[in-house]
Amino acid sequence: MKAIVTGHTKGLGAAIAAELIERGVPVLGLARGRSAAAPSALLTEVEVDLSDSAALAAFVSGPTLADWLRDEGATLLVNNAGVVSPVGPLQEQDPLAALRAVTLNVAAPLVLAASVVQASRGERRILHVSSGAGRNAYPGWSVYCATKAALDRHAEAVLQDGDQDGNCGVRCCSLAPGVIDTGMQAEIRATPESHFPMKERFVQLKQEGALAAPAECARKLVDYLLAEDFGSEPVADLRSV
Repeated sequence: MKAIVTGHTKGLGAAIAAELIERGVPVLGLARGRSAAAPSALLTEVEVDLSDSAALAAFVSGPTLADWLRDEGATLLVNNAGVVSPVGPLQEQDPLAALRAVTLNVAAPLVLAASVVQASRGERRILHVSSGAGRNAYPGWSVYCATKAALDRHAEAVLQDGDQDGNCGVRCCSLAPGVIDTGMQAEIRATPESHFPMKERFVQLKQEGALAAPAECARKLVDYLLAEDFGSEPVADLRSV
């Protein structure tokens, strides 16, 4: 078994990569930089900007992914990398920031999902890190809500595709992990209320100690990723699986 984790250098992605490595699963980490964690023989890192469509295309067209997965059994793909920006009403949004967000939040997970399935054999498990924002609309988060909703619909359609290659099939789940104490939460709290009217709710969550620790969330997420019933529900919430 091997795993690919995007955005593995910080926040939830770093915690997921660490949890997989702790369980003896080799990880291919994809991010713009390198991890600050202690080096591990089980971690292979590739520096790639997944918000850059040309860089994404070059990566999936190159030999790295196929070489990593050659002769491998089960394969795990955790599409964790994502951004909440641009935040605000349309008249305040940077169109190029919206383009980068859609590329990172949607194009990269979908492209990697197809690439991994085509490059691997055995059972494939794909986990999109989604959000409650994909299931409910929030003011100021039109781009973020839309991109997370796209991951939910993708997972539902993959389930309907069923076992297309007769080779253990593909399981896919778009999983909302809950509210986690990461850099993204700090970014949300720093957003002007004029751009994100619900800011105070997230400020209160931090003050009340209601944010989940990344390591604890990662442990539960990996438990579910490896569970027998993973993918039986294409859209799920980590707090209720």
